Amino acid sequence: MRRLFVVQEQTVLSITPLAAERAKEILHRYNKPDAAIRVFIKSGGCSGYQYGMAVDERQLEGDTVVEMHGVRLVIDRMSLPLLAGSQVDWVENLMGGGFSVNNPNATSSCGCGHSFRTDGAKAPASEGSGGCCSG
Repeated sequence: MRRLFVVQEQTVLSITPLAAERAKEILHRYNKPDAAIRVFIKSGGCSGYQYGMAVDERQLEGDTVVEMHGVRLVIDRMSLPLLAGSQVDWVENLMGGGFSVNNPNATSSCGCGHSFRTDGAKAPASEGSGGCCSG
């Protein structure tokens, strides 16, 4: 008897329904409903890497595109290995609301949640700053 094994592909990057709604609101506010949300990693922060997000109408060579809940996420090839399996969420706290990245590749992060580190990974060269929570 032959057995079939189904291997589910891991989603490169996902977004929660709430985060997708907030992203759509931002795209509407910028009057760019057809644009994507670019999710990227840059060096800097107190832990080595920082998350970044931007409204982007471009798709560059080597970009990975994920569409989920009516939102397009774009990830560059340098950020992809560090973001693989991550989920973009929207969190509300006493300081207001904002996007958060739940990253299974992060081995540690700073208190602000905007900076993280992966053991054995070298920070990419970028314009990132060295301070924690500096935007």
